[in-house]
Amino acid sequence: MNEGIIQIYYGEGHGKTNVAIGSAICAACEGKEAVIIQFLKGKEPDEFQILSRLEPEVQFFRFDKSEVSYCELSIQEREQEKQNILNGFNFAKKVIETGESDIIILDELLGLVDLGIVEQEDLVSLLTLEGDYKKLYVTGNQLDEALVPHIDVICRISQEKDNA
Repeated sequence: MNEGIIQIYYGEGHGKTNVAIGSAICAACEGKEAVIIQFLKGKEPDEFQILSRLEPEVQFFRFDKSEVSYCELSIQEREQEKQNILNGFNFAKKVIETGESDIIILDELLGLVDLGIVEQEDLVSLLTLEGDYKKLYVTGNQLDEALVPHIDVICRISQEKDNA
């Protein structure tokens, strides 16, 4: 039975992804392996390209094929991209089930429900999979109450001021 910790970073503020990726880097420094799967952000200029230097300890995956984020796509383009994102969702389940990594980060996973790409039940099913990970980090903007019983640590990120 899985005794890994599930931790959520959510909210409208910036920094959720950075905190989660920082956890992956810390894990690599401790000799652990991390898998990061990013959803919905497209292939915009790769701010995390530097992570390739941390392989094989930190592996980074994007299944989106579009150059821009999912929300910037037309309705027709979204339909095409949806299958790529679902491939990433299924890959995430496989990573959890096979215990391929100590740390698993599913960046913007919560947004898949917000955008109707997966159902809430699919997300609950993923969170309750038995796996051999130590920590599973999930990020996104909205946290549905139905997920709360399946989460060990919940961190809300909010922005209080931005003079930039």
